[in-house]
Amino acid sequence: MNCRPPRRVTCSLFFASITAFSVGTFAMLPFALAAEPVGDGVADDTAAIQQWIDAERDVQLPVGTYRITRPLRVDLKSTGAIAFQGEGRSRIVMAGPGPAIQVMGTHAGTADPSTVTDDIWNQQNAVIISDLEIVGEHPQADGVELSGTMQPTLHNLTIRKSRHAIHLVDRNRNVIVSDCHLYENSGVGLFLDAVNLHQINVTGSHISYNAGGGIASHDGNVRNLHITGCDIEGNMGSADAASSANVWLTSGSGSIGEVAITGCTIQHTHQGKDSANIRIDLHSQQVNGTEERRHGNITISGNILSDTQVNVHLRHLRSATVTGNTIWKGFQSNVVLENCEAVTLASNAMDRNPRYHLGRNTVAKHGVQLTDCRDCVLSANVIRGVNDRPAVLELTRCQGILVQGGVFSDDSLPAILAVECADCVIRNNIVRGGDSPIQLRDCEGMQTD
Repeated sequence: MNCRPPRRVTCSLFFASITAFSVGTFAMLPFALAAEPVGDGVADDTAAIQQWIDAERDVQLPVGTYRITRPLRVDLKSTGAIAFQGEGRSRIVMAGPGPAIQVMGTHAGTADPSTVTDDIWNQQNAVIISDLEIVGEHPQADGVELSGTMQPTLHNLTIRKSRHAIHLVDRNRNVIVSDCHLYENSGVGLFLDAVNLHQINVTGSHISYNAGGGIASHDGNVRNLHITGCDIEGNMGSADAASSANVWLTSGSGSIGEVAITGCTIQHTHQGKDSANIRIDLHSQQVNGTEERRHGNITISGNILSDTQVNVHLRHLRSATVTGNTIWKGFQSNVVLENCEAVTLASNAMDRNPRYHLGRNTVAKHGVQLTDCRDCVLSANVIRGVNDRPAVLELTRCQGILVQGGVFSDDSLPAILAVECADCVIRNNIVRGGDSPIQLRDCEGMQTD
């Protein structure tokens, strides 16, 4: 006879149902019961909630504040793919080091169904964590950590005062992060930490005031990162903190590619040291069959970007589009491309609207710089209001750059300055800048009109 209680029972209903069992039935239960979680924010509820998880049941926390002192560990191989959810205003306070909720699976395949074992499909797939607030009370407290998971969904979470809000490590596949508030954490809001991860969608979330970056991916093997419809702001730390970015992707010892950042507001703050709204460096590990070390296939479109030292900073990218964005208040530059190839920078509005440039904002320099780039197109961009730079558009040691159909409207600076460039075409632009709006220095094979 199988006497295991139903998997999906709330905490209060579960313990009420136990009282209705006969003594004989109670003796047949395959686990011992801890006290019911108190949820008063004072008692340590770690053991009670952990025992509930270990009993292979979904966790549904009623309204309350649940203080824990060590990670709530969900070992999917043992527990199965539970749902960990709140019911109303449910808060977890993590008063110890480590993640408040740690989910550990054993998926070792890819997103290809043929690589997913029956054990993963039947026991570990599609874990859900939702409808919770997690607050850190320890400097090494994290929010949620995932490893070895397949098709997890993190939804309607508020995570604050922790180190990393959502921490992805080891290997994961097909992750969804939606409608979350990742706010005022000392580390990263969403951290892809040397993770092997393909397919992750980040949608409809507020990711703000995380000192180590808003969305960051460092090292690892990452493909198909989609960030859309999010508000990502002020993820810089204090003015003297190390450099950071609202969206910060670096291949390092791994490789990152196939990224879309679309329809987001990404802003603040220029007071952060070397701050950027989007900083991507895809100088990647070497692979067999090619000497090319640059990864890419990046789309940055339809975003609102402002108020950092550099709005868009791209290094070592190959094949990328930056199009249809509204960009302003780049205190050093609006767009910087370094050692990039096959990048299209098109139909972006980079204007100095006086309503946004009063007081301290008057010192924002704006401007666009390309250095050591090749075979790129700059088309139909409006670039205005550049201060304290050699030119509105600066090309240095570039080759095969097409600049066409743009508006470069600054009377006080040259429109375009090209230094040590070759085989570039500059045509059909509206330019100002005195008697020499287009200046070429030590260039060859240039075409201008």
